Formats: sequence, structure tokens, C-alpha cells
Amino acid sequence: MDVSSRVLSELASREAALDGQIEAARTQAQATVAAAEAEAARILQDAEARAKAMQAEQEQQLAAEVQQIRTQASAGAQEQAQATRARAEAKLGQAVDTIMRAVLP
Repeated sequence: MDVSSRVLSELASREAALDGQIEAARTQAQATVAAAEAEAARILQDAEARAKAMQAEQEQQLAAEVQQIRTQASAGAQEQAQATRARAEAKLGQAVDTIMRAVLP
């Protein structure tokens, strides 16, 4: 019976050692998962910050382009208005000349 109790004691000791290894592995796995989750959260925050920065940059570029288009359109409209005014003044001058010739002998 002495051999039997020694074998049982050895098995119990090995079981305890395996339980300890399992618990250590579980703890290490939890730490690895926690580190991976923290890294994923950091990467996500980085990505969100980059996306916001890119969006802000895109909005600034769009605003600049819109302003440039408005400036060009305004300049074009002013040129057209000035050309129309010049044509109208020229036609008015021609009309006055025509009326003057028709009225005055």
C-alpha cells in the first residue's frame, strides 16, 4: 500500500502542477487578449483621428474651391455686365444719332 499511496501522491502532485500551469496559461492568455484589445482600441482611435483630419482637410479644400469658383463667376458676371453696358451705351448713342438725323434737317 505504500507504493500505491506514493503513486497517488505523485499523481496528485502532478495534477496540482498541471492545474498551476493551466491557470498560468489562462492568466497569460487573458493578459494577451487585454493587450490586443487595448492595441485595437488605440488603432481605432488613431484611424478615427486620421479620418477626422482628412475630412477637415477635404472640407477646407472644398471651401477654397467654392470660394475660387464664386470669385471667378463674380468676375465673369462683372465683365459681362460691363460689356452689356458698353453695348447698350453704343446703341443708345446710335439711337440718338438716328433720332437727331430724323428730326433735324
